[in-house]
Amino acid sequence: MNRPESIEGWQVWDLVGRLGGQLRVIPGAVIGWDMGAALSLATALGIAPMAAAELLPEIEAVMVRRLNETIGD
Repeated sequence: MNRPESIEGWQVWDLVGRLGGQLRVIPGAVIGWDMGAALSLATALGIAPMAAAELLPEIEAVMVRRLNETIGD
């Protein structure tokens, strides 16, 4: 259902797996990724910046919601 449908989608999905150390957090909650670092990493990996800029915020929103649900449990 949520499988990437393009090469760029797969590249951004791979990028997401590399962003674990780029979390922005406050005590008791995750607020997102450091998008500047995420886009720099995308560029360094040869991922189209426009694809990363389009797809990362959508993925980030789900990641934040799920992590914060886990923290709250």
